[in-house]
Amino acid sequence: MNLYRHTAPYLLSFATGIASLFFVATAFASDHLDTPTVIKDPAADIGDLYAWMSPDGKRLNLVMDIVAHKFSDRLQYVFHIDSGSRFGTTSASSIVICTFDVANNVECWTEKSDHVRGNANVETGVESDAHSFTVFAGLRDDPFFNNVKGTRAAYDVAKAALQHGASVDGAGCPRFDTSASHTILDTWRHTNGGPASNFLAGWKTSALVVSIDVDAVARGGKLLAVWGSVHRMPRAGKRKRTGVPAFGEQIERTARPLIKNALVGGPLAPEAISDRRKEAYNRVSRSGWPAFTRDIAATLGLYDSFDGECGNQWLANVHAAPAQRYEPLAVLLADDRIWVNSSSGVCTQFLAVEFNALHRSDASPNDCGGRTPNYDANNIFRSLLTLDRMNGVDDGVLHDDQQHSTSTFPFLAKP
Repeated sequence: MNLYRHTAPYLLSFATGIASLFFVATAFASDHLDTPTVIKDPAADIGDLYAWMSPDGKRLNLVMDIVAHKFSDRLQYVFHIDSGSRFGTTSASSIVICTFDVANNVECWTEKSDHVRGNANVETGVESDAHSFTVFAGLRDDPFFNNVKGTRAAYDVAKAALQHGASVDGAGCPRFDTSASHTILDTWRHTNGGPASNFLAGWKTSALVVSIDVDAVARGGKLLAVWGSVHRMPRAGKRKRTGVPAFGEQIERTARPLIKNALVGGPLAPEAISDRRKEAYNRVSRSGWPAFTRDIAATLGLYDSFDGECGNQWLANVHAAPAQRYEPLAVLLADDRIWVNSSSGVCTQFLAVEFNALHRSDASPNDCGGRTPNYDANNIFRSLLTLDRMNGVDDGVLHDDQQHSTSTFPFLAKP
């Protein structure tokens, strides 16, 4: 089936509605305010997920940022750590599942039956009974950074170009002329016409931070694939045989930045349709993730267009039929997990595991990849989707206003 045969009728809807559909969704972080369900309950809204190795290679560090300034005693917060021996395939899964009481004391379990309970809002965190993991839970500075106003202005330029007749090819890539493309990219790097500023400067987040022995989670192999989810609390007293709580209804999930809000649901679709697709994305089980390949592929053409050239996006197949041009990247992104090479304690490159598996010439060999709080993941991702490079498209904000640690627990700077 042609993935793009319904694209053209939505272009004008996109041109007039993209600001509300895209920018509100990404105003605070890469996955904030994504569906009506989590908008109603910010304590259920994962802003960002981070996963990387400790410098000595002995621990996996995990951070889940929550939009609200307090965790909910009605929800479960879950880190999923899948493991395998090669990229794209995992054979074992581990979890860290945490809940909170009304005073925001935390209780966490692992599949290895290790457990912790207490006040984790202290710099040292609290250590689990069997000493396999340490937990912090409290307010920190949000490490995500974004020039929201510049991004909005850049999309206004794209909107105007579409309204004035920019054509769209059979793969869904708008054909912006050189002038429009230059203006889009230049506008993106400024705020109100001046130097770019971080809209999120000083933003506070509720951070759930876990540092866990890698041997406790790498049962299937040295490559780890991490994702996070939020669940409603199941009925009281329900437990698995291991003592680990059973999962309640899943209402939120995320991993790589910008996948859901920027690609799933489609800015070309009416808002009601977009919300329904993102709601389904949040709730679907792992076996259903491939169903969103089509949603992602249908949106990739927009990002491919910003430099005025179609077909030079990361993994774009220019030799395939238009309907299949963006399928390779869409398949990769639909498996939305952060990949970490746990055999390395050197973490310098976002998407390093993916790059090495795909034999990119600019891949950093033997890098843990993952996502640290200091990666410029937002701009790297934009550049890959536009130019197939790790730089060249950015919003002018290249780092956070505070410095975060990749080695000293709890990693994120104080608010």
